[in-house]
Amino acid sequence: MTFSILAPIPELYVSYESAQKLKAEAAELPSWDLTPRQICDLELLMNGGFNPLKGFLGKEDYNSVVENMRLADGSLWPMPITLDVDEKFAEQIEEGQDIALRDQEGVILAILSVTDKWQPDKSREAEKVFGADDLAHPAVNYLHNTAGKIYLGGPVTGIQPPVHYDFKARRDTPNELRTYFRKLGWRKVVAFQTRNPLHRAHQELTFRAAREAQANLLIHPVVGMTKPGDIDHFTRVRCYEAVLDHYPQATTTMSLLNLAMRMAGPREAVWHGLIRKNHGCTHFIVGRDHAGPGKNSAGEDFYGPYDAQELFRKHQDEMGIEMVPFKHMVYVLERA
Repeated sequence: MTFSILAPIPELYVSYESAQKLKAEAAELPSWDLTPRQICDLELLMNGGFNPLKGFLGKEDYNSVVENMRLADGSLWPMPITLDVDEKFAEQIEEGQDIALRDQEGVILAILSVTDKWQPDKSREAEKVFGADDLAHPAVNYLHNTAGKIYLGGPVTGIQPPVHYDFKARRDTPNELRTYFRKLGWRKVVAFQTRNPLHRAHQELTFRAAREAQANLLIHPVVGMTKPGDIDHFTRVRCYEAVLDHYPQATTTMSLLNLAMRMAGPREAVWHGLIRKNHGCTHFIVGRDHAGPGKNSAGEDFYGPYDAQELFRKHQDEMGIEMVPFKHMVYVLERA
């Protein structure tokens, strides 16, 4: 890895002066109150975590991503990032119009310039992206029962990031992490993704991954939307901070990622890899059943245990981030 790879990546924010002007103008625009998932998506669009995306996908890009895991220009991107709205709101909006995107307290975070408005085939999206149109899959259930019926697409102009009141010092944008790695002279960084509390086997897995890749370690837990029933992120982050004391401080750091997971198994693994590449990482740990949602309605696993590793391996050269694969690991007390 060269330091040129740690050069800043594009963000979608405008300058402070432009943001103040836009905020005043946006007060007159139609506005959409973002859902928790949309706030996660918007934050990563604006800070470059979803680079090369410049906004919510338009219809052509959406169809291409759903069918081929690629944007219309051929760039690898496995997850459709769309702004779903209800029919009542969509009726007021025309293509070519700007809308203000607000958080749940009414603060304007960004402006979306609408280029596309369409009603997607959600069953097709479920089959292609998640492998099954099965409501036992949490993201498929969300798609059919929570997400709005109409999608809006177009470029986003960022005004300000969402406000987080917890663990502020642990939250880093892609460019902040890149700057940190550059400052420390970290040429190789292996990222570990988790949505669960860390246990002893995870600790061993991350030690081994860093050793195998001869890299420094970024523990990069997801604190956006995860799987229903998961332990809340407040509890998990306190667990991570306690475990961090057992890692060598000079070669390990932790940062929180405000990502809304889709639990899409193989596609999700590739998506996670691209996001970590944007954050300045050179390696990414993909374990057994990465981002798997559990059992389908027939009581079988949605994905094979190593499907995610296979898809990642197929695309890793193009992605520019190397997989560190791991099989199942357990902690045996007698051998500790």
